[in-house]
Amino acid sequence: MNYFFILFLAMGLFLSACNGGKEKLPVLGRKEIKNVSFEGKMVADTVYHTIRDFSFTDQDGNQVTQDTFEDKIYVTDFFFTTCPTICPIMKSQMLRVYERFKDHPEVLFLSHSIDPRHDSVAVLHEFAQRLGVDSEKWHFVTGDQDEIYDIGQNSYMVTAREDPDEPGGYLHSGAFLLIDKQRRVRGIYDGTKEEKVNLLMEDIEKLLSEYHQE
Repeated sequence: MNYFFILFLAMGLFLSACNGGKEKLPVLGRKEIKNVSFEGKMVADTVYHTIRDFSFTDQDGNQVTQDTFEDKIYVTDFFFTTCPTICPIMKSQMLRVYERFKDHPEVLFLSHSIDPRHDSVAVLHEFAQRLGVDSEKWHFVTGDQDEIYDIGQNSYMVTAREDPDEPGGYLHSGAFLLIDKQRRVRGIYDGTKEEKVNLLMEDIEKLLSEYHQE
């Protein structure tokens, strides 16, 4: 069990519950106070946890990197196409979010396969076609397995790994994560619960409003 993720999720849910009205969403994850140079002086500044650079391949064979999401917010998760348990529920819930925001130019979706040996570009392409989604809007990515597991564990703070004792042979989180334009985690939601996904959609609207307050 990933206890760090549980703590991370609990913090996100608590802060989201306390966040009402037009208040900004919290920034989740580790943060440090560092001295930085500003106008010739050293001042203290908060440095937040961010998603590291990455490079994966999507269902159309295109390279997907952090630049794909430049000036966008995005919702992300981890799954595998042969998952017999939570993945079908997660994808039906993510489809709800996709349908609501598919025409919004500032919102994208990113799903990482944790089974790249099976989930080839062709398999992901067929999977996305069955869902009926726009590949420019929702990227299903594959790549080096260690890289996918590392970015899950250390950037998104969720579990993603092989486990022969789990159904389908893999253990992964059912979380959806909301990432802002600065690559910071702004919310974590249980992707198997309709009410939590409803909260995600509300928080997407809140996050978008942060960028348009002026």
